[in-house]
Amino acid sequence: MAPVSIFKHGADEEKAETARLSSFVGAIAIGDLVKSTLGPKGMDKILISGAKGGMVTVTNDGATILKAIGVDNPAAKVLVDMSKVQDDEVGDGTTSVTVLAAELLREAELLIARKLHPQTIISGWRKATQAAREALREAAADHSNDPDRFQEDLLNIARTTLSSKLLTHHKDHFSKLAVNAIMRLKGSGNLEAIHVIKKLGGSLTDSYLDEGFLLDKKIGVNQPKRMENVKILIANTGMDTDKIKIFGSRVRVDSTAKVAEIELAEKQKMKEKVDRILKHGINCFINRQLIYNYPEQLFAQAGVMAIEHADFAGVERLALVTGGEITSTFDHPEMVKLGHCKLIEEVMIGEDMLLHFSGVAMGEACTVVLRGATQQILDEAERSLHDALCVLAQTVKEPRTVYGGGCSEMLMAKVVSDLANRTPGKEAVAMESFAKALRMVLLKILSKIKVLLFSVVLKTIKPKSVQHDVFFSIITPVSEASGSFLCDATIFLFRSE
Repeated sequence: MAPVSIFKHGADEEKAETARLSSFVGAIAIGDLVKSTLGPKGMDKILISGAKGGMVTVTNDGATILKAIGVDNPAAKVLVDMSKVQDDEVGDGTTSVTVLAAELLREAELLIARKLHPQTIISGWRKATQAAREALREAAADHSNDPDRFQEDLLNIARTTLSSKLLTHHKDHFSKLAVNAIMRLKGSGNLEAIHVIKKLGGSLTDSYLDEGFLLDKKIGVNQPKRMENVKILIANTGMDTDKIKIFGSRVRVDSTAKVAEIELAEKQKMKEKVDRILKHGINCFINRQLIYNYPEQLFAQAGVMAIEHADFAGVERLALVTGGEITSTFDHPEMVKLGHCKLIEEVMIGEDMLLHFSGVAMGEACTVVLRGATQQILDEAERSLHDALCVLAQTVKEPRTVYGGGCSEMLMAKVVSDLANRTPGKEAVAMESFAKALRMVLLKILSKIKVLLFSVVLKTIKPKSVQHDVFFSIITPVSEASGSFLCDATIFLFRSE
């Protein structure tokens, strides 16, 4: 009897070892792709868009790299999606989670080759994950009750985040900038209140935090350049000449006088629309769309500041910080919520004039102005600062902190190894492979460090008032030529409270 195919024409089916090997190869390749960007000595990658113009992106951000590449392998797509989720939820650690997942799959491939059943591996890894999570919870320190120590924790976290980014040479400057911006949020964690503007020119150290909102637009002709106690109407409406909107319609006239009458009727309709806007009692009108000459002239005659073509993201954020709402119809002024601020004025940054909104309704709103020599530097600086802001916002919500630099990975690896030694059966082998994958994250970082690290004999006496154990891994080079490293020992340093 001939085999019956249940798949569509052209569909391929992979089974057993072939399918498993394909998944392993695809996921491990993704890990190998981004591992060179991991850690303080990570390298940048240059991404060139295939579209017309060939946009160039220089970055070492794992999520940005993985978003830019196209993958067909299902397991590789899972790692790409995992990196995106990490970027959305936490903001940083996108490369670390990808490398760790790839190392776990590398270990799983070896276990499968040793005839361990996948369910046995998963069962051992679940127990190892639970033990590692408990170890992190016990080692975590919470300084949220001490404002000074907590702010120092935030600064250290920001420095750690920026250490592997473009801003590492200016991490003290940008860590203070990021912490000050987050502290202005007063625990809300609403990053929409922090606006980032990029301006070419100057150096990275010229970047600063402005306590207000900056909009990269210009005021209309013959309109006030400075205004106090401002009532703002934020709109998304067409302010060009109202034309007949019926598709395919035509107007036939037999004289130029009739054309003039049509134009006059259109101007009258626009004047009525402007009058309805002015009935809101405003002195500033900001529109996402264009404002043509005639309505701009009417606003100038009424002493109203009119700003056109504000980008949608800028309008959304402006509505948030001024306490207003975006509106498109103006027949019911009592139903429209206006925005408010104390002062609008023009300021110059570099060679450009921007609008500065101060005294906005949302007092925690602020703007970070980034300066840099090239657009690529500015783009990467924005990504780096965004990662730091996201991590700090998460830390304010969950103030428990653990040690970085591979310390937490070695702590979890030791706890999992101890659990594996106490566990009978094949699950112990899976647990040990989990611990090895955790150690490999640290070794990936160290493999890029050219300074040779030698084992050090360190003797300490444990005080009676010990509350936390801190683990430092001692690494010795296997071969100076190859640059590979092995974990030689784990030393306990005791920190007394």
